Amino acid sequence: MPVRIALLGSTGSIGTQTLDIVSRYPGKFCIDILAAGSNVSLLARQARMFNPRQVVISNTKFFDSLKDELSGTDIEILAGDEALEQAVASSEADIVLAAIVGYSGLRSTITAIRSGKKIALANKETLVVAGEIITSLAEEYNVEIIPVDSEHSAIFQCLAGESISSVEKITLTASGGPFLRMPLDKLHHAGPEDALRHPNWNMGDKITIDSASMMNKGLEVIEARWLFNLNPGQIKVIIHPQSIIHSFVHFTDGSVKAQLGLPDMRLPILYALSYPGRTPSDLPRLDLMNYPEFTFIEPDLLKFRNLSLAYEALKRGGNMPCVLNAANEVAVNAFLSKKSGFMQMTDIVEYALEKIQYLSAPDLETLEMTDRCARDAAEDYIKKHFE
Repeated sequence: MPVRIALLGSTGSIGTQTLDIVSRYPGKFCIDILAAGSNVSLLARQARMFNPRQVVISNTKFFDSLKDELSGTDIEILAGDEALEQAVASSEADIVLAAIVGYSGLRSTITAIRSGKKIALANKETLVVAGEIITSLAEEYNVEIIPVDSEHSAIFQCLAGESISSVEKITLTASGGPFLRMPLDKLHHAGPEDALRHPNWNMGDKITIDSASMMNKGLEVIEARWLFNLNPGQIKVIIHPQSIIHSFVHFTDGSVKAQLGLPDMRLPILYALSYPGRTPSDLPRLDLMNYPEFTFIEPDLLKFRNLSLAYEALKRGGNMPCVLNAANEVAVNAFLSKKSGFMQMTDIVEYALEKIQYLSAPDLETLEMTDRCARDAAEDYIKKHFE
């Protein structure tokens, strides 16, 4: 029987690349659920191509449009966040690929865990916001979480057959993004069109901006803490512009493992869907002769202050990573709409971290309140300073 997949966030970068993988293996994988936010036309095309049992669109105002697009099919059409959670809970999927961008992916991932389904996690914000809750639930329901991020997939693969107690530290690699060699004074004038020109990866707008500001790496540091049960001091970041080595694991005996591959997200997606095995593929191969030199650079924390803020939020713990994530989502939207400058995104996040009350042991309801308050604080900062 093919592996049945509930794909949450099907119209985004990870979602479309997942469907590319599924299309290559019609007998090995099939789609049970497709879910997206508001991209009706693409979601409808995907549904007609992959014929899922259910399609869910989170934005309810697009329900009628989607229904019209899929008229004549026997696909069940649902709308709204609650409908998505119900669909996930009742699904017979073998694996849920969580690729909804941002905080909005949290609830459906929790539902999938409580339903006992294996998780392929591409939504890093889930563990950033509620890492302790998610990992406790996964242990309670005996659910395996397989990372899809290329860096965390690399760590996961390097740890195969190893004990976490033998890990001294891990090093997450970063590309450095489009602004790696841009002088600090010029960054103040960088616009969205500049930040969206990533040199190596093809990603959605939000994650591409996060990569340019290195907030993406900061979020990955927090995610790694929960995925691999490490303390902040065990998680390092280094810039590797070639994006061929996806991360390192350093062991207590002095040995180091690394995972290499071309910068192609279909590789970690295929690995997550195939785990614990590996599926042969016809994806492009890495030829090391095309990369005769690997270079490594320490992150410049004056240029990329977001990385420092992420470490600070992780060390403080509690609801601070939730504040970091919420304020950053608002800041990225402000930058993309040209309401703020590139360097000012960090100011927005820093303001929210200072403004929101620290809570040491938040539950899910408290995190939802924190998320709202942090977004409000970020919006207030933008109105006062940029409008």
